Amino acid sequence: MTEIPAATVRSRVRVPLHLGDGYSAEGQVVTFHGLVDGAEHLAIVLGDPDRASRPLVRLHSECLTGDVFGSARCDCGPQLREGVEKITDQGGILLYLRQEGRGIGLYRKLDAYALQDQGLDTYAANTALGLPEDARDYTAAAQMLTALRVREIDLLTNNPDKADQLRGRGIAVRDQVPTGVFATADNLRYLRAKVEHTRHTIHLGGLAESGTRVSTPVG
Repeated sequence: MTEIPAATVRSRVRVPLHLGDGYSAEGQVVTFHGLVDGAEHLAIVLGDPDRASRPLVRLHSECLTGDVFGSARCDCGPQLREGVEKITDQGGILLYLRQEGRGIGLYRKLDAYALQDQGLDTYAANTALGLPEDARDYTAAAQMLTALRVREIDLLTNNPDKADQLRGRGIAVRDQVPTGVFATADNLRYLRAKVEHTRHTIHLGGLAESGTRVSTPVG
């Protein structure tokens, strides 16, 4: 297990959330001192974590194109929307991590999109730019949870690397809860790459790559 430096809570503030489809929730946004990467990550406490046997936690990497503009090239926006509701219902924490483009940044993510339009998948596009396939490190996420005195969780994710990294940094992940499958004609190739390349637990079944909008969500 990797020893991680301690972070501390910097502030807590109540933020009512009103999402684009009309869903509302009450969130407590927490900021931190001492995060190892120096980024302004946020923890959003939703529902009543104390009523659950274990809080439900999602590590959500920032995606400006998906979270804000509703891009159909990824499934980030729908996953964020789903996460807010599920965590509110069960009680837990959404960690909003400033890791645009799997850690490569917004401009370079858009450069990678241009290469994907030429036929490369999402991982090959990153390496063609001389960048890691996935540059994300979840040490700061483990610091945030530890600062909130959370050491045992259920994790809302399809990505096994998130659970592996948290466990290696002292957070006990008892159950990995899958997200829905938010497949569209524009992101199906991207989702297939995540399944085939990094073992994401996304059950695409027989969805074809042709057609218009194929599912939102399935399962």
